[in-house]
Amino acid sequence: MSAERRREHLVGTALELFANQPPELVSVDDVVRAADVSRALFYRYFTNIHELRVAALRVVVGEVIAALTPPADGTLLDQVRYSLHAFLSSAQTYAGAYVALLRTGSVIATDETNALVDSVRDHVVRVVSQRLGERGSSGPAGPGGGIVAAPMLELTLRSWFAVVEGASVAWLREGTLARERLESWLVDQLVAMLATTARHDPATASQLSAALRNTAAPTLG
Repeated sequence: MSAERRREHLVGTALELFANQPPELVSVDDVVRAADVSRALFYRYFTNIHELRVAALRVVVGEVIAALTPPADGTLLDQVRYSLHAFLSSAQTYAGAYVALLRTGSVIATDETNALVDSVRDHVVRVVSQRLGERGSSGPAGPGGGIVAAPMLELTLRSWFAVVEGASVAWLREGTLARERLESWLVDQLVAMLATTARHDPATASQLSAALRNTAAPTLG
């Protein structure tokens, strides 16, 4: 097995262990036992268990970000529904690791893991801003030529995703709500938050009006 494949094997083993127990409870001994390798081999690729945790969590975040990017067709809210469904699917697949990433006060939380979480949040805002730019021309152009979300619109998107994160963690822990109901509720939350922001901020109202004009998306005002 090549060095790259061996490292991937250790990361994959860690993710399998994270599915059944919190990452902070997984030890080097647990990983080498499950991977059927020696401790010496483990330390050839990772200096400690934290480094492996971060590598594994980076894989989770990479897959979540990939899942969050919807196809180009469909209304804006159709794309939100697509991304939300894909996001919750990824969260389910990596439930233990995902909950650990977002849990306040988690013992695995470091600047590195916080940066991983922030990269997901930034991606959500960037994708929605790009799709707004594709559907309308209202708003200032960014460095790459795309439309930059109005400040209050960006704040709304970040606030909504905070609701998504909190609700998904509770849903994964408790499992008392059908996923379809959770997804529908979260989309309605976004519509309500956008409508409220549009009433308070003319820049947001203009940007959303341009984006939703001549689409099948519901009125947000």
